[in-house]
Amino acid sequence: MSKGRRKSGKHAAQQFRVTTDDIRGYAEDVDRFGLMQASLNLAYDSAIIKTTVAFEKLMLESLIVTLNNDSTPFSKSTGVDFPKHIKQDHCEYLVTAGGYFDYSGRSGLLGEIKRFSGGPTHWLYDSVSKEAYYHPLELLLALRNFAAHESPQAKKKMKSAIFCWTHNVKSVKGDAAREALFAKAYAPSSAGSWLRRQGRFEKILDSLDDLAHDMEAGAPF
Repeated sequence: MSKGRRKSGKHAAQQFRVTTDDIRGYAEDVDRFGLMQASLNLAYDSAIIKTTVAFEKLMLESLIVTLNNDSTPFSKSTGVDFPKHIKQDHCEYLVTAGGYFDYSGRSGLLGEIKRFSGGPTHWLYDSVSKEAYYHPLELLLALRNFAAHESPQAKKKMKSAIFCWTHNVKSVKGDAAREALFAKAYAPSSAGSWLRRQGRFEKILDSLDDLAHDMEAGAPF
């Protein structure tokens, strides 16, 4: 990590929106080129993967900012006394454990944010946990996983995320009628084939941009 300018939550959110603007332009170009459906699907697979990479970078940088600004919540969650202000490169190591930033779905991400920030009253946790972003984040991560892995497990999670988004519910379980409806629900052959229709990819990008705006407004610097 560079030892130059101090990282900023506001700057990270701004840079994320620069990247989503570039991805929007890519999707618009793809749509104009008159590609075959299989090529369009692959292009949108790529787009959702790159969007998730940008989102993970936004989360990582925000956690580094959080830990660098005040390590007290992390000290409490780990039971280890850290200096209040930790160097940025050391912060990155603590967040990634010397590897890469990883988490399991939206709930796992919120767990990581809580571990480093202390929870609901922190600007980062407050922004990411808002109900308005529940389905967009679930969709983003499930679609990315299927685009990247194409496993039966990833396909099932993608189908579930799409169903919950379509029906505005948080679980496919809850009553027999819903479970029966889910059993008959359509499962796309690829993430890209679902994303490129009915403005769905644009809607996900819009929601992520709104989240970045919330983060920028909440971040102290």
